[in-house]
Amino acid sequence: MSDPDPDVPPVGEEIHLPGPTALPIVCAAGITLAIIGTTIGPDFIFSFVGLAIFIVSTAMWIRDTRRDIEELPEDHTQH
Repeated sequence: MSDPDPDVPPVGEEIHLPGPTALPIVCAAGITLAIIGTTIGPDFIFSFVGLAIFIVSTAMWIRDTRRDIEELPEDHTQH
């Protein structure tokens, strides 16, 4: 019998998955709007709105990720 794979968590250990969120889609929409705004003409209002959406959604995404990481058990990095 072969040794167990060291990358596989032990039996009974909970696997952490991030919760569902729409932030990646909102972030992508902000980038898309910013790119569309730069290509359609001299009126950069779409670019500014898209950039603002991108910055806010990215900050929220980072905040949520940090919160999820803080909730992990202390010995999580040892596995």
